[in-house]
Amino acid sequence: MLLKTIIIILFIAMIISLSSGLGFLLKDVGTPSKRTLYALGIRVSIALMLLISLFYGFYTGQLKSQAPWEQVPAYQQE
Repeated sequence: MLLKTIIIILFIAMIISLSSGLGFLLKDVGTPSKRTLYALGIRVSIALMLLISLFYGFYTGQLKSQAPWEQVPAYQQE
């Protein structure tokens, strides 16, 4: 349950970083500010942490796929 909470928090942080980067991009037109670049760096770092936590969850078995093409049909479970 803790891993799923961490994944949700990282996803929300990525959305916030994306929106702040957009705001910086629109506000800093024509100025030499690097706020947009810093927001991109933060977003890339958050995405990397999110991918690492997803890979860890699938590797340890805490996360499982619910996709219909990965489910075993009932007649093959015997």
